[in-house]
Amino acid sequence: MLSKTLERLVARQLLDYLSESDLLPYLQSAYRAYHSTETAMLKVLGDILCAVDSGDLAALALLDLSAAFETVDHVTLLQRLRISYGLGDRVHDSGRFQFVRCGESTSTPTQLI
Repeated sequence: MLSKTLERLVARQLLDYLSESDLLPYLQSAYRAYHSTETAMLKVLGDILCAVDSGDLAALALLDLSAAFETVDHVTLLQRLRISYGLGDRVHDSGRFQFVRCGESTSTPTQLI
């Protein structure tokens, strides 16, 4: 419960920072007030209809990126957050460790990056 509350607070702070610093792409729909999949779909449909009305060809390619975050290299992600968004070491250096416990046995602690 506490972790979810903390997660929401951090997400709110991060979104406020990105918005105030004008670091979000204009058409970014996720996690923004008054933006949704519906508004994104309307934008795409509008662009397609305008192209067809102008006599242009229109093609649409859809990709399922639902599991894409799981494949991202974390070192690269952290570097990108630092370079592109100004989120320095203090933001992501939690100094925390994680381990798995099953009964009396525990795994070797690993520092979170």
